[in-house]
Formats: sequence, C-alpha cells, structure tokens
Amino acid sequence: MTIGVVAGIVLAGVTAVIGLFKLMWRVAEPNEALVISGSTHKTEGLGQGMGFRIVTGRGTLVLPGVQAVRKLSLDLNETQLSVDCVTHQGIPLRVKGVVIFKVGDDLVSIANAARRFLDQQKMMPERVHIVFAGHLRSIVGGLTVEDMIRDREKLTGQTRMACGTEMEKLGLIVDSLQIHEIEDPTGYIKNLAMPHAAAVQRDARIAQAEANRLATEAEQAAFARMAEATRDSEILQAGYQAERDKAAATARQAGPLSEAAARQEVVVQETRVAELEAHRREQQLQADVRKPADAAAYETRTRAEAERDARISAAQAKAKETELAAAAEATRVTTAATADAAATEARGLASATATRATGEAEAAATQAWGLAEAESAKARGLAEAEAIKARAAALAENQEAVVAQQLAENWPAIVEAGAAAFGNVEHMVLLNGAEGMSEMFAKALTMGGTGLGVARQLLASMSHEAPNSSGAPARGSTGPTANGHIPVHEE
Repeated sequence: MTIGVVAGIVLAGVTAVIGLFKLMWRVAEPNEALVISGSTHKTEGLGQGMGFRIVTGRGTLVLPGVQAVRKLSLDLNETQLSVDCVTHQGIPLRVKGVVIFKVGDDLVSIANAARRFLDQQKMMPERVHIVFAGHLRSIVGGLTVEDMIRDREKLTGQTRMACGTEMEKLGLIVDSLQIHEIEDPTGYIKNLAMPHAAAVQRDARIAQAEANRLATEAEQAAFARMAEATRDSEILQAGYQAERDKAAATARQAGPLSEAAARQEVVVQETRVAELEAHRREQQLQADVRKPADAAAYETRTRAEAERDARISAAQAKAKETELAAAAEATRVTTAATADAAATEARGLASATATRATGEAEAAATQAWGLAEAESAKARGLAEAEAIKARAAALAENQEAVVAQQLAENWPAIVEAGAAAFGNVEHMVLLNGAEGMSEMFAKALTMGGTGLGVARQLLASMSHEAPNSSGAPARGSTGPTANGHIPVHEE
C-alpha cells in the first residue's frame, strides 16, 4: 500500500516536473528571435540595464510570471516605391521601384528593431517607404533626366548609401533596391528619344531595305542556282537517258549482230568450201577432160602426120614415076621425031598415065581426107561436151597451143584444099622434069600455107567467139581460084 502511494507520488512529481519544464522551455526558430524581458541580463554590445535578452537559433528557460517572451520575425519584407520627384532640370518624374529588407542578424540590429517594431512589425514597410521616398526625392533633385536614364545604377547606389545610416538605426538591412520604371508625365523622355528613335527608325528602314536587297539578290542568286542545277540535272538526265537508249539499242542489236556475224562466218566457210570444191572440180576436169582431150588430140595429130607423110611419099613416088615416064617419052620423042603417030601415041599414053596417076592420087587424097575428117569429127564430138570449158581456159592460158591443136585437127581439110588444085586439070605438061614437078607441088603447098594462115586467124578469133555447132573450122576464100585451077605453064 505504501509502495503504491510512493510510486504514485513519484510519478505525479515527474509529470509535474515535465509539464513545468515544457512550460518554461522556449525554442527560437531559424527565422525569428526571442526577446525575453523581466530580468536584468548583460548582453554583448548592449548597455547595462536594458532589461531583456535575445535568443536566436536555440532554446532557453523562461520563468513564467517573472519573464515575458516575445518573437521578432527575421523574414524578408518588401515595400513598393512610387515617388514623385523633380529633376535638376525641373522636370517632374515618378520613380517606381522595390526595396527588399529584413531585420539584421546581429544582436544590436535585433535589439534596435525590437525597440522600434516589436509591437508594430506590420508597419515596417510603410516606415521604410517613407525613409526611401525622402532620400530618393533628394537624390533625383540633383540629377538630370539624361543621367537617370543613362546611369540608373548610380541612382540606386546613391539611394542605398543615403538610407544606410537610418536603416541601421532601425535595425534593418537592405538586401535589394531596384528602380523599375521612371514615368514622365510631360513627355520629356519621349521627346528626348524621338531623334534617336527617328535615327533608329531610319537606320532600321535602311537596314530593312538593305536586308530586302540582299534577300532579293540572294533569292535571285538562289533562283539562278536552282535554274542552273535544274539545267545541269536535265542535261545529266538527258545524258543518262541517251546512255540508257544507246545501251538498249546495243542490247537490241546484239542478237542481230551476233546472228549476222555467225551468218558471215557461215558464208566465209561456205565460200572456202566452194573454192575448194571449184579447185577439186578443176583438178577433176584436168584429169577427166583435159588430159584425155590432149591425148586424143595428140593421137589425132600423130595419125594425121603419119597419113600426111604417107601421102607425101606416095605423091613423090607418083611424081618420080611421072618424071621417068616423061623422060622416057622425051627420049622416045627425041629418037622418033620422024614418027608422028608414034610420038602422038606416046604422048597420049603419057597423058593417060599422068591422068590416071592424078586420078589415083586425088582418090587416095580424098579417101585420106574423109578418114581424117571422120576421125576428127568423132574425136571432137566425144570431147566437145566435156572439154568446152577446158578449151576456153586453155585458149585463155596458151592460145598458140590451141591454134596448133586446131590446125592438127583440120590438117586433112588443108591437104584436101591443096590437092583440089589438081582436080580439074585434064592435060598437064611438065617442063624441067623433076624440078618442074617439085615447083608445082611447092606452089600447091604455098596455097595450102595461105589456107593455113586463114585457119590460124579463124582460130585466133575463136578466143572472142563461141565455137560453131559442128566444131568444124571455118573455110576462107583464100586458096585456089574459083574454078579450082592452079595456073601452070602449058605449051
């Protein structure tokens, strides 16, 4: 029971002590100062007997009923300035600005502000306005409008310096002073600015015109560059289009060109094959036509020469026989001159013998000529069809050889033409014996030679004209006379 009472008393005592402590303990906020009065305290910087103490930023014990505690705000305050002033030139102005101030942080400033504003803290902006208005009017009265406009910082600095001592006495400090506006009811500042404004406007117009000119030039240059770029672009596009068209045309022509090149190569190869085939045919023609034709011509020429030699030998034998007969006749005529009948008979016999010999020679010559003509016609008929091209080529290469070949082929006709001179001779008297016979045959052969020249001319003309259908050589009119007679000496 006793313990409970004691514990209750102790608890009540502790509670009372805590409550009393809370009642006596005061704490100063960071933006305020506690002014404690009711006892004598010595504060640094303050005189004796002030009767209060100042506490900032900490707590302190205050005896209730004995000491009084009041708070002084350390917050910022501001006041708007609107002061009618007159300049040194007598021009009325209205200066507007703002003053930001507060109670100083040191104990002296707090003490001074506490003495003056502790119960009238809401009147602080008004009091500050009054202080600044008076000093501002005084400072503006010593300045001109031009000074205020050009050096507003000077006005602000002079105002702060003029108000500094009074604000310190009030325990206040100025954090900021700003002159916002200077109003000119008379329009002096406006008129003062008009020349400059006009110059500025002039310069602005000039600058604007110059800017417009430069802008126009820049636009024109830009348009020119755009046109140039457009032209270059169109030129490049045209060039690219031309290249594309050329490439397309080349691509379109590639197929025909390749085909033409291939066709050209085929034609070249075909031409080579044709040349080789022509060469082969030429060689084949040489082997199949020309060689046999040359062999046949050689055979014919050899036979004709043999027959010619045989006929010449026969003619010479006949002539020798005739010569002997004539010599015998002459002997008989000489020895039996007185016997006319015998001589006449001898002459008739000799004439008959000569005529018979001539007839036999003519018949043999005709037969030989017919055989030679048949063999030659047969050879020409066999070789003409196959050798006409070969004869043309041979004629172009060696005309003399062809002429000789044609002469050989036509030699029987030439011999016949020579023998035809004696065809119509009924009586022939030979003088000088064998020499007269030789002379007669020489003249016949001369006429035959004339026919040989004509034949040579005809064969030469064949190089420019095609051969006739029969292949027989043309016969000229040169040779024996029209009646086939050969002139002889008769008595």
